Formats: sequence, structure tokens, C-alpha cells
Amino acid sequence: MSNLETSPDVTACHTAADDHAVAELFEPRAVPLGGLRAMQVDRVMPQRGLPTVGAWCFLDSFGPHHEQMRVLPHPHTGLQTVTWPLSGEIHHRDSLGSDVLVRPGQLNLMTAGSGVAHSEISTSAGPLSGLQLWVALPASHASTPPAFEQHVDLPVHHAPGVTATVLMGTLGDLTSPATAHTPIVGADLTLTGPAELPLRPDHEHAVLAVDPVTVAGTEVARGHLLYLGTGRSGLRLDGTGRALLLGGEPFPDELVMWWNFVGRSHEEIATARADWEAAAPRFGEVVGHDGARIPAPELPGVRLAPRKRRRPL
Repeated sequence: MSNLETSPDVTACHTAADDHAVAELFEPRAVPLGGLRAMQVDRVMPQRGLPTVGAWCFLDSFGPHHEQMRVLPHPHTGLQTVTWPLSGEIHHRDSLGSDVLVRPGQLNLMTAGSGVAHSEISTSAGPLSGLQLWVALPASHASTPPAFEQHVDLPVHHAPGVTATVLMGTLGDLTSPATAHTPIVGADLTLTGPAELPLRPDHEHAVLAVDPVTVAGTEVARGHLLYLGTGRSGLRLDGTGRALLLGGEPFPDELVMWWNFVGRSHEEIATARADWEAAAPRFGEVVGHDGARIPAPELPGVRLAPRKRRRPL
């Protein structure tokens, strides 16, 4: 997934949420994916007050739509992209030579590291819906060589009222096979009634309502994100439908996010942009598009600087 905004925000995260439980709601904002007449997505992260949850730093939900997803080749650095369709299928190609379809129940995970490019085009005739996320890489892996993996056999946590497919990281005693470089959790929840989930109290967590649900006593509307803070050993949910649990160890690094890049300084982001515009070898080439690609927007006229996380209410 690309951030196709022509004037993308500069976003940064700083260490450590406060060590206590909170319940803070965040609304999504509508973003056209690829132009004003293109498919619309609901972007709920990053927020000005909440740039990260653990290492999770970007979250779009979309659909169901009958419009085509058409995201031409574009670059990434310093992050992992996570693609999780709920209906329909998406054709993924990247500069590593990957050429796959991803369908519901399958997870695409692309590690950008030092630099990679990819495209995503929907191929199904029916409605398309799903989730697109980014995971920020820690400093030790921010410049790692790029990689791609697809997983079709993910662990499932069963408990009264909930089935949780573990996409990334660990939930309870179940760990996803998808490569994670920081302690995190990402789980697709299917709710059939009142339910309890185990959490790590030293991690911060949030829940995205794919359908309206009640989380820790708070009603969460469709597409909204409830940030839960740290200090919880369990989570009470109620309702029927789907939700997404995100969490992880509060990210220790100060990050700057701009367009499709995650870095740690203005210079790092500016270099990545210049390299993409110059078709530098670090990003490679995505075959099958006859050279078509998404150009980088202009950098803002100010130095890219960190934005501090707003303290929870």
C-alpha cells in the first residue's frame, strides 16, 4: 500500500506511552487511493496524537468497494507492509521478483529495509475489502535487505465468544510465522458475543472496529480505533463481527515518517526521495508495468522534524 497523498504529513513517534490503561478513541479520515475518482480508504493511523502502537505505524481499512485498487510501483524504506484482504484478491508484484495473488485468509508481508518497490492491483470482479498496515523496523533492521513472504497457515486462538487469527507476533501462547523484528501482536478477531483476550501488561494495545464492537466497556464505531494504553493483562470485548487487535512494546526510537518512507532524520528521508526520483538501484524495478511508477511528491519547504506523541487523556 502506498501513501498517495501529494502533501503527506510529517509524522514522528517518541518513546514510551505512559504506564497505565486508557480508552481513547480516534476517528479515521477518508483518503482517495490513486486520485479523486479512485477507491477510498479510511486512514486511522498515523494520527497527530498517536503515531504508533508498538511498532505499528500505519493503518488503512477499505471496502467493501467495487472500484479497482490500482496502485502502481512505488517505494518503501524502513518498514514492513502487511496486507490482509477480507474479501476479493490483490495482485502483488515487487522489485524482488515476487508475483503473487493474496486472498482472504492469506497474509502478505514485505520487508522494505534499505529499499524496495511494489505494486498492488485488485483482480477480483466482486467487492474488495481489507486492511493495509505498516510496521516500523527497529534501528538494528532499518537497513536490512528487502524480503517478501506470504503465509497461508496462521495460528488461531479460540476462546468463548472470539476466534483470533494471529497475523503478526504473539497472542497468548500462539506466535505467527510471519517475521517480526520487535515484540508485537496483530490479530484478526471474529466476535460472536462476550469475550476475553489475554494481553501483555508491558505492551500498549489498540483495537480497530471493522464492525461496530464494544471494547473495554467503550462502544467503538466502524472504522474507529480505540487506544488502550499499557497495563492491561486482559481485554473484554462484546458484539458480533470483526475487529483488529494491535499491540506491542512501546517503540523505543524517534521516527520521521513522510510519504512511503520511515526514517530517523530529515536527511535520510530526503535521500530516499532523491534516490526514487533518480531510479537508483536500491529500489530495483517492478516488472509488468512498462516503466509506469508513482512519482514522489515534493518535500515540504521546512526541515522534516519529529512530532511528539500526545499524552493520553
